[in-house]
Amino acid sequence: MRWHSLFEDLEAQLEREEIAGLHAEVAERVRAERATVGLADRLLVHLGSQLALTLPRGTVSGVVTDVAPQWVLLREDRTPVLVPAAAVVAAHGLARAVAPEPGTVLRRLGLGHALRALARDRAPVTVHAGRERLTGTIDRVGADHLDLALHPAGEPRRPGAVTSVAAVAFAHVHQVRGGAS
Repeated sequence: MRWHSLFEDLEAQLEREEIAGLHAEVAERVRAERATVGLADRLLVHLGSQLALTLPRGTVSGVVTDVAPQWVLLREDRTPVLVPAAAVVAAHGLARAVAPEPGTVLRRLGLGHALRALARDRAPVTVHAGRERLTGTIDRVGADHLDLALHPAGEPRRPGAVTSVAAVAFAHVHQVRGGAS
């Protein structure tokens, strides 16, 4: 009879140790999975939601309208604001949810792709880079910079209106606002 109790105690102890080991393994796998999650994965599940992004020079708040690994597009009131992911200091209002792994096409949509679309549209923009606010039209987009034809806000890009052309490094762009504001 005593042996029976002894074996029951040993079985219960082994079961507790196995459960504790499983809990530890699950916790380690969850930590490893979280380590692969990028900010864009968190932002993507907030399409249509209001978020605030802290940037090196201020905060942008708006509805998330599109996200790719290197950028997020917000609509602040009626103004589209393209924010490079590298410029985001903090994102406020995120849920714990994470988007599924992006497809091949989405992973390849870099900041240059979004800026080239603005250049094709000849849309007037204001580029916030470093301490500067540069207003004009994007002429060309290189691998790591854009050429911005500077002209007064509200005027179309015409040779007589262009005062100069600035080459702006992507690494210093905080935001690109539509409508030359």
